[in-house]
Amino acid sequence: MLRSRLRAVGISAARVTEHPAPAAVRGILLDIEGTTTPIAFVTQVLFPYARKHLRSHLEEHAGETEYESLVARLREEHASASRDGETVPPWADQPLTARLAAAAAYVEWLMDRDRKSTALKELQGRIWEDGYRRRELAGDVFPDVRPALRRWREQQLQVGIFSSGSVLAQQLLFRHSSAGDLTPLLHWHFDTRVGAKTDPESYRRIASLVELPPDRVLFLSDVTRELDAARSAGMQVRLVVRPGNAPVQSDHGYQIIRSLDEIAG
Repeated sequence: MLRSRLRAVGISAARVTEHPAPAAVRGILLDIEGTTTPIAFVTQVLFPYARKHLRSHLEEHAGETEYESLVARLREEHASASRDGETVPPWADQPLTARLAAAAAYVEWLMDRDRKSTALKELQGRIWEDGYRRRELAGDVFPDVRPALRRWREQQLQVGIFSSGSVLAQQLLFRHSSAGDLTPLLHWHFDTRVGAKTDPESYRRIASLVELPPDRVLFLSDVTRELDAARSAGMQVRLVVRPGNAPVQSDHGYQIIRSLDEIAG
């Protein structure tokens, strides 16, 4: 039942376990950037790699059904942004070379503004997939991540990811991580198809999909606005402070952890 519900919304449901946990917390939901992975890896490695290979990647896959659909979604987003009065790069549909150039220019525009576009995130994930396959990329995780995931699995806790990066990008990072393949230690992955990370409804939806009461789920993130949303949905939360993260305001009111070792389960 749980697997079918996750598949219905396009969520990875590999290795879901329904064993009861001994503690009140039965599920742990992890952010990636600044929580499991240094921010610098995302901003200084992944994003530049996607930008560098963007145009050649689109040209290489031009005409493929999945990429035609992806470019069409980018065009719809572009039209919506234009209607909203944003100054977006011009778009042209013909010839093919002009359409690919327009799509690439718009994607670069989105990246410059760190927009949480689902189409953008999917395209970035596909570019990174090539990079991981060529061994030009390796997912960077903090040293405490693998031991924590193993410990939580032994304690029969469900552990998942909620990131603005696509499910594909998440799986690639953890499959090809600096600590080895961590995907067997993760139960589920969620991206912005489930909703924005600053929207409480996203966290309610996640709790429903994994069939856990919100107050039995602990969400870990370095972003207080995300913690605000998760707490509003009824989840337990902790603020993660890592080297390289943005400075934390002193009046946030959240319990701070500096290592996943502090979450004993």
